[in-house]
This record gives sequence, structure tokens and C-alpha cells, in this order.
Amino acid sequence: MPQFRIADAARLLGVSDDTVRRWVDAGTLPVQADASNRKVIDGAALAAFAREHATAPPDPSDVQSSARNRLVGLVTSVVTDRVMAQVEMQCGPHRIVSLMSSEAVREMGLEPGALAVAVIKSTTVVVETPGATS
Repeated sequence: MPQFRIADAARLLGVSDDTVRRWVDAGTLPVQADASNRKVIDGAALAAFAREHATAPPDPSDVQSSARNRLVGLVTSVVTDRVMAQVEMQCGPHRIVSLMSSEAVREMGLEPGALAVAVIKSTTVVVETPGATS
């Protein structure tokens, strides 16, 4: 089972080391000692904690959709030509890039600072692991 040190867990959760230590001290996040007697967090426990404590900004659209991947964020960049546009958004820690028509950008009023929702629905999702051997 994978184990993560406090600093690694903090990075993965997007918080400070001190925040993770406070959660550990409060008993909210379980820790154990590794072979070197360092505090580590079990990977499954960290994943469960991340899911339970995930918070996203409220979705401003009042739409029902089969797409479950809806990321609320701010438009950070729009590059357009006559036909196509590249729109970048910052959705929490995630940078999302979308290609769409320039006409859609104009109609939606997309510009840096605009609130938008990135809706992602795909039949292909690539999953990678760091340092994996084939």
C-alpha cells in the first residue's frame, strides 16, 4: 500500500504542511510510523480524506447534465483568430484549455476574469503513474 509523508500529502491536498499536521493532531487524518519512524499517511486513507473534504465552488449554471466533470473557474486567457479560439481557465489548482469557435467566444462573452464552467465528458481518460515500469 502506498504511503505519503506529511509534506507530500499537503502538496496533493493543496494545503500547507501545518494544516495536515493539525488534521493529524485532531485525529481527522490517521498516521502511522514507517520503517524509519517517520509519520506517514496510508494512500487509501489519504484518498478517502481527499474525496470527503473536496470542496468546489458552487456551479453558477442551473443545468442538468450527464457530464459529471464540471469545473468552475475563471477565464485567464483568450486567443482568437477569424475562425477558432483557445480559451484557458483556472479551476482551482487545475489549468483547463479549450478550443472552440471564435463565434462561441463572442456569444458567451468569454474574456479574462469571466466566470465559467468547464464541462468535460470523454470516453477516453489516460491514467499515468510516476516512475512506473512497463
